[in-house]
Formats: sequence, C-alpha cells, structure tokens
Amino acid sequence: MIFLKPTLEKPRFRKLMHGECAGAPLLRTLWDRFDFSLLLTQSGIVKRSGAPSWMLCFMYVIGLVSGCSSVNQMSQLAGKDALLALMFKPYKLAQYTLSRFLTTPFAWRSFSKKRVQRLQADVDTALHEGDCINLDDTHIAHPYAKQLPFLSWLFDASSKTYGWCMNLVVLQAVRQNGLEYPLFYSIWRKPKEDGAVLTKLDLAKQMLLMLRESVSCRLWVAMDRWYLCKDFFVFLEANAFDWVTKAKRNTALYRRIQVPGKRERFVPVSPRQLIAESYKCLATGSGLAAVAIEGIYMKLPDETIGRKGKATTKNRLVPIAAVAAIRIKEDETKDGHDNNEEDTATYKGAYLLISNRFDAPREALAVYGKRWRIEVFFRMAKQELGFEECHSTSEAHQIAHFEMIFAAETLLSYALWCVNKEKTSDESCTHGQMVSGFFHTRCQVRFRCHKGSERIYIDFDTEVRRFATLISQFWPPELAMSWWPVYSSIDSHTCQLIS
Repeated sequence: MIFLKPTLEKPRFRKLMHGECAGAPLLRTLWDRFDFSLLLTQSGIVKRSGAPSWMLCFMYVIGLVSGCSSVNQMSQLAGKDALLALMFKPYKLAQYTLSRFLTTPFAWRSFSKKRVQRLQADVDTALHEGDCINLDDTHIAHPYAKQLPFLSWLFDASSKTYGWCMNLVVLQAVRQNGLEYPLFYSIWRKPKEDGAVLTKLDLAKQMLLMLRESVSCRLWVAMDRWYLCKDFFVFLEANAFDWVTKAKRNTALYRRIQVPGKRERFVPVSPRQLIAESYKCLATGSGLAAVAIEGIYMKLPDETIGRKGKATTKNRLVPIAAVAAIRIKEDETKDGHDNNEEDTATYKGAYLLISNRFDAPREALAVYGKRWRIEVFFRMAKQELGFEECHSTSEAHQIAHFEMIFAAETLLSYALWCVNKEKTSDESCTHGQMVSGFFHTRCQVRFRCHKGSERIYIDFDTEVRRFATLISQFWPPELAMSWWPVYSSIDSHTCQLIS
C-alpha cells in the first residue's frame, strides 16, 4: 500500500473575520435592558465630541470581561476583533480616548444610585422583604505606586502581609430566588494624625441609607464579626433592617432566668459557654448543624429624655436570637479575611451567631449562610474582572474602574441567573465557565446578502450550545452601537453552531 504525503503550501495572507468576544452582542442587549446608556447620560457622564461616553463605558465592560488589564489592551481589542469592529463602526476607540475619558472626574456615585434604582424597577432584580444585603470590605492592592492620596499602608489578614492598597466597603444584594448583584461601594481612607475621617461603619450607614432611597421593604443585613457594634445595630433596626453576625469572645450576653414566685434575673453568660453547652447536639452528623438557644439577651443603647428634659442614653436589655452552628459555608475555605479567629467566639470549630430576630433563628441561620456570597464575589472579581488590575495613578480612573466592574458584574450575574434558574445543580454552570465559554470565546463572522439586504452571520463552536437558551432569549436583531435604527442586522435564526 502506497501512502501519498500531502504537500505543504506556503501560507497566504488574508484578513480573517474572527472575533474573541462572541457574547458581546448579548452583553449589549443586557446593557440596553437596564438602560445603562440612559443612566450614564442622566448622571452627567458625557463627552462633547468623538465617541460617546456610553460607548466607551460599554467597551470598558467588554475589556473587563475579556481579561484586558489596561486601556491599551482594550483599544487594541476593539481594533483587531472582527465582531467589535462592526459594533463600534465608524468610531475608533483609541487608547488616548479611553485614558482621557477615564481620568476625567465624573459623578460615578450618581450613576451607581441610578443603577440600583433601575434594578428595583425590574421584576427579576427588585428586592423584596426577606432578601439579604451582605456587608463586607476588601483590599485592592496597588503595587506600582506609593503614597498616593487614595492609598493606605494596610495589613491584609488573609495573606498576613502589609501593602499599599485601597480598602473598599461593599454592599451586595442576594435575592431569595438566587439572583445576586453588587449594590454600592465606598473607599475607606486611613485617618491622619491631624484629621478625622469616616469609619467603615459610617460608610456602611451612608450606603444603606442610599439603598433606602429606592427600597422600602424590610431587608436582612449579614456581616462578619468585625461589624459587631451596638450603635450600628440600633441604626439598622431604626431603618427597618434585620441583622445577623458572629459573636466575639468578649460579646456581653445575658441569660434570662425565671424562678417561680421570684423576680426574673439576667445572668451574664459568655458566647463560648453557650457554644460548649450546645456542642453535644452539634457534633452529630457530617453537614451543617445548628442549635437555637432561647432566653438570650443583649444590652443595646436607647436614647431617652431625662427628668430635666435632656437626652440621655441608657442601655436596655433586648432579646436576641443565639444560634450555635458548626460546619458553616465559610469554614470550607481559607481565602476569606474572616478566618482570623483571634477575637471570634469558638469552641471546637463551632461558632455562635446572633441576630435581632429572636423569633426567627432558623431564618437568621439561612441568611448568614448567604454572607459567603460576597467573599465569592470578591474572589471572582479579582480573578475574572480585573478588580486589582487598574494601576492608574489617577483616583478618578480608579473610581470609574470599580464602577464599571460593578456594572459588568450586574449584567453577568443576571445572565448567569437566567442560565441556571431552570437547571439542576449538576447541570448549572459557574460564573467562570459562562465568561470563558460564551462571553469571551472565539467566533467567525460572515456576510451575506439576502433579498437585497445585508446580513451578518456569526458561527460559534459547538461548546456554546449549552447557552442556546440564553442566546435565543437575548440575542439582538441589530449589531451596530447607536441610538437609532440601523439596516444591517444579525439574523437571530442563523446563529449557527459548528464543530
């Protein structure tokens, strides 16, 4: 048998119509669904000439999803990607255009508030009574600059190291239907010797009050033990928030003892003692175990009017929910900064959760289990959206970078929720699988004329077939980035999956 060897011809140079951002048209649909372009304009984030500001912001979101670590890489991606070149035609998104726009101070906090208000107007994303608000902070390292006004020399408890970084206080919403998305953020500044600054608790109060401008229902606030502050608890309850957190070793608790025929007494009890008493019931089983402890009280400050008409603050005993729990979600990993247990009340790996909802200890336990979602958001944003990749020395650029990450994560989390809401846990995909398998995957772009009109065809690999439901639901009929109707369109029925 004779085998003929194939002849290798010299390569030919052709402009291949390939793209790396196959999910950009669908991301554009989600962008329009929540009116982000309109919200940017209403916030005063506009340019006088050239590419409009909303287009630059959308390109920045695509760059974050595509793993671009600088505006130079984003500009190159917009120029070489066949799909993006068609979307942003006829504008040229140069590097200096993006840099000049991002270093200009704009009202990004106004856009953040409008984004949250718009989410509350949507049926799928609106917060309802019983939903959870996660409160936590994270460090954003900045290794290429020192002694900038927005940087502080801080200690990172997760890595046990010091570094120049920003400390962001973040609010995240977790709905009962499984949808989660970021709300607000604030940058905490380290106080100087001759001046006072807002604390993390003050920043948290500001953001929660901003949330109250668009949400009136009663919500939960889940936080780690760093935010255990009695004055903060009083603030939460005064603004229709329920709270749940871990108890510290020095948390002052009291047990109510009622003896027949005698006056009730309140005996001091330590959190560790409560955990030890309930540990026998917790040690059985291999999954999450919890025991509610009744008759536990805590002293909270209460402002009253004294005899002379002056306002005085007195401590009053209020009932709280105390739940001893073991093998909660955050014990399964060591990535979160809450693993520093020097001041946490523990006993053989068990913890004590406390909440103002003494009438619903089971619900308080379930809400605290959702607190770990904000730690997952921090890890995902740093690994997949470049949370720490903005090394600009401009504070305005840093603020815009964080706000665009929150906008991008809002769109991606909604898309992930749409993908997984009708699937079982075995069939569902993760955030990283969705980004790398659809939003940042290769595709081929082709042109054809059909009955005198030009059509654009996009061919995906067969691996994208698992996102076919998402494509059929949000695939746009038009490709161009404009406020007005265009004639070139994508045929939603001709999006082919090829091997």
